[in-house]
Amino acid sequence: MRNPLTILRQRLAAHREVRADGGTATEAGSILDRDSVRSAPFWLPPFLLIGLFIYGAIIWNIVLSLTDFQGLGSPDYSALDIENYVIAFTGGTPSWSSLTVDPVWNAAWNTVVLMVSFSVVCLAVGLVMAILVDQEIRFENTFRTIYLLPMSLSFVVTAKFWLYMYNVETGLVNIILGAVGVGPIEIVQNPDLKLAAVAFALIWQFSGYAMIVYLAGLRAIPTSHFEAARVDGASTIRMYWRVIIPQLRTATVSALVVLTVFSLKAFDFLFSMYGGYQPGPSADILATRMVREAYANGNWAYGSAIAVLLFIMALAIVAPYIYTQYQRGEL
Repeated sequence: MRNPLTILRQRLAAHREVRADGGTATEAGSILDRDSVRSAPFWLPPFLLIGLFIYGAIIWNIVLSLTDFQGLGSPDYSALDIENYVIAFTGGTPSWSSLTVDPVWNAAWNTVVLMVSFSVVCLAVGLVMAILVDQEIRFENTFRTIYLLPMSLSFVVTAKFWLYMYNVETGLVNIILGAVGVGPIEIVQNPDLKLAAVAFALIWQFSGYAMIVYLAGLRAIPTSHFEAARVDGASTIRMYWRVIIPQLRTATVSALVVLTVFSLKAFDFLFSMYGGYQPGPSADILATRMVREAYANGNWAYGSAIAVLLFIMALAIVAPYIYTQYQRGEL
């Protein structure tokens, strides 16, 4: 039995007009000859799967957040409302529970603090390291590989590693603090240091990524720009501050978007470091609050509402960048 697509293509090809130069005038039927159509068996199934399991799941989660589903039975979609979002911002006793629910402001604040501090320090450290590596130092490739290696580790491995590093008795951090007469200090369970400890560990893991992005940006700047600044008598610091760093704007924005998204995904790190999704109020972020409400408290719909807020936060970071890249024709 002949392939129906082949038969249709042959029939449409018979209607093509021959041009004076010997070619064929493309008609509507030639759409089947386009690469995108012929390659559809390869890209269409993954596209549909992504649409179903990612965007479909997002839509279902939004709808679920408008119900009072608590994890048992089936959600009731007949009476949708925004009560979960009201409770998320104001707190109180919802209609689906007899217990008072706290608002998410504390978790949201911790999320923003972690996101900003982690991203800004990562960019600063990565920029400094990129400038140093760009000076054609010896063993550049080895240094670059070693510094980038932590990024290949999972959040779980990084959390366990720094849990040991922060140990009061045997941790390297407290050994160093003790040597200078400051420590030892309880870091992991100290409410005043919890969030800083998490941010420091994540900076160690991902500053290598910022270094690679900045290094690529530095290598793309023409050598003439460096030479012109030196001819004008600019010092090294002034040259980088006034001439070189402003040209790294694109690298900064792209690295910032990726780093902020990484900070929003710090749930695995906190879960591994604190042995669950209750790191305490001083280190509680939206991701841990979301999972705790859904699985520990059985408030699935409320957890879904927090997930939607987290999604909106991520979208507010990523969407402007994608739109800007699209406007520039780089997508």
